[in-house]
Amino acid sequence: MGGLLEGDIAVVTGAGSGIGRAIAVGYAGEGARVVAADINEVGAAETASMISDAGGETISAALDVADRASCAALAEQVARDFGAVSVLVNNAGIVRRAPISAQGADQDWDDIMTVNATGPYNVTKAFLNPLTQTKGRIVNIGSIQSHVHTGNAAAYTVAKHGVLGFTRALAAELGPDGIRVNAIGPGLIRTPLNAENRANTDMEAKFLRQTPLGRAGEAEDIAGPAIFLASAMSAYVTGTLIPVDGGYLTL
Repeated sequence: MGGLLEGDIAVVTGAGSGIGRAIAVGYAGEGARVVAADINEVGAAETASMISDAGGETISAALDVADRASCAALAEQVARDFGAVSVLVNNAGIVRRAPISAQGADQDWDDIMTVNATGPYNVTKAFLNPLTQTKGRIVNIGSIQSHVHTGNAAAYTVAKHGVLGFTRALAAELGPDGIRVNAIGPGLIRTPLNAENRANTDMEAKFLRQTPLGRAGEAEDIAGPAIFLASAMSAYVTGTLIPVDGGYLTL
């Protein structure tokens, strides 16, 4: 294990698989005590088992980021059982791709906004007191779609633009309290979240045609930037989004 996050307590939402799991495991590897939270309680428990099997200290928890009472309950549990959180990763999210004219588009819009845009607000509010106490760090998971649009994803694009705006607004508001707030903008990352879209369309091929590195990313590709933004290595970095996209945004 490394020690870049030694002494930190980190909460990672959406930690039951994919990017969230990779960040949780990566944080534990750098010495953080990790709360793996997910609406999929089984997945969160699996992540916690991976961490504990490697010698890390962790707990798992069920969390619905769309439910403010659930967020508040988790904050109380963590404060009671683990201590004051110093790192928060707002990673939980959903993806649905369909034209705005499609049947079900209204429900998709409501669900994506609730989870991807309001969710980070709910979780951040719940953990704001300990983050202020510890002069903590918040890492929001945005997207390349925090900057650009991709096909049939109006709701997702708007929500991820909102994550970037939320990051900048919080960085300005919470900076005087010593809290740093940044975001990561993944490109195409192979995770369970987008497996169906990747399998049933030529989405991956389209992305790779605009990716200079010529490959899709893996969840572990996001862990390194997330460790950087949570550690003292980024002590003078706040209010920014780091693209982790294989160069997609350069073309």
